[in-house]
Amino acid sequence: MQPRPLSPASVVPSVDAVLRRPALREAVESHGHALVVELARSALEAVRRAALAGDGQPMRADLETEIERRTLDALAILTALPLKPVFNLTGTVLHTNLGRAVLPREAIAAIVAVAAQPSNLEYDLARGERGERDDHVADWLCRLTGGEAALAANNNAAAVLLSLNSLANRREVLVSRGELIEIGGAFRMPDIMARAGCRLREVGTTNRTHLRDYEEAIGPHTALIMKVHTSNYAIEGFTAAVAERELAALAHARGLPLVTDLGSGMLVDLRRYGLPPEPTPRDALAAGADLVTFSGDKLLGGPQAGLIVGRADLVAKLRRNPLKRALRCDKLTLAALAAVLRLYGDPDRLVARLPGLRQMARATAEIRAVAERLAPVVAARLGGRATVAVVDCASQIGSGSLPVDRLPSAALALRPAAVRGAGKALGALAAGFRALPTPVIGRLHDGALLFDLRCLEDEAGFVAQLDRLVLE
Repeated sequence: MQPRPLSPASVVPSVDAVLRRPALREAVESHGHALVVELARSALEAVRRAALAGDGQPMRADLETEIERRTLDALAILTALPLKPVFNLTGTVLHTNLGRAVLPREAIAAIVAVAAQPSNLEYDLARGERGERDDHVADWLCRLTGGEAALAANNNAAAVLLSLNSLANRREVLVSRGELIEIGGAFRMPDIMARAGCRLREVGTTNRTHLRDYEEAIGPHTALIMKVHTSNYAIEGFTAAVAERELAALAHARGLPLVTDLGSGMLVDLRRYGLPPEPTPRDALAAGADLVTFSGDKLLGGPQAGLIVGRADLVAKLRRNPLKRALRCDKLTLAALAAVLRLYGDPDRLVARLPGLRQMARATAEIRAVAERLAPVVAARLGGRATVAVVDCASQIGSGSLPVDRLPSAALALRPAAVRGAGKALGALAAGFRALPTPVIGRLHDGALLFDLRCLEDEAGFVAQLDRLVLE
């Protein structure tokens, strides 16, 4: 009797045999036996199905190599950290999708210090008893803004929510129609008021609101007046708005607090660094606001946080609200924020030490010099598949900050060499740069991939990985 020929599937190796290969033994050492075995079994099953469906007799060694490859590929995908650094060459300094402000090294060191061991997050070392976590940032916030007291929430939306719920639950809040903002992620001021349990009372019109509009709207159910800084848009032309000082005088005459939401928030006058002005919490408090809310991760240059400064009695009410626990910051945020706030004690060196401010204030001539150096390097790597030119462009600050102001900058403009299929080639070009070990994120504009170099500070790191650029 002739022996029956072996089926392709019968020569598929066992999991144990595959795991004896050196690369998979190393994978087990790094990632553990259970995970590698799970992925190897999935790869083996896929190879077995392919062998059954194929023609001819596969070689056992080839199958082991294929299973190893599939296992290692799956392992690389599964164990890769999803959140990774990128080169932000979009021209938007504080890009919400790219993490907003880059932290200074002092903040990073503070995070590492408290992450590696226990800390005094809610422990008063002087008294030897439970403490308040906001105390780690409150003193500096008060020092920098002139507020009597301060606390921190996990973002500015939370700060607004906590303020409104604590001071105006089931009552009315007066806001100008021209200040009913919407920010990214479809966050709308009327929606946050509803969630806070308040009743919105709109006053004035979209483009013009007068003091008498507020006066006539105040009634027995009014809890507070709110002024919202329109940080992410501007209304121009036939407009009118009530100055904060006048609004504060009216609110106080009627026994009401004035709450100002500054949104992006900045602690110093940006004009000293050659940048467009932005109202500060100190300005708002000096004009009579009772509470001011603003972000920690936008113009301030710190971690994601919502900061509240103002009257001590009102801050105490916010602190007693049960929502405060749900909206509080963790130890890493507070450590970073405390470190960033201390940098503001030395405004003369702030532009050199705070990355976001440094990038905003960067000289156009310096940016163009970087572009001139990089253009031939990038062109050589593209090998004629695209042209590279140095062009003038305009950066923006981003994250709803100074929306109509632009910063002169310089960019590399990459254009596919072939006219036919240029759109597809442009998409492939952008995808290739996004697939680099440190993804490079630019923007598509007028048939070109633009790399605005305002935020490129690691020029050597950018160049070093160009050899790994793969273009379809």
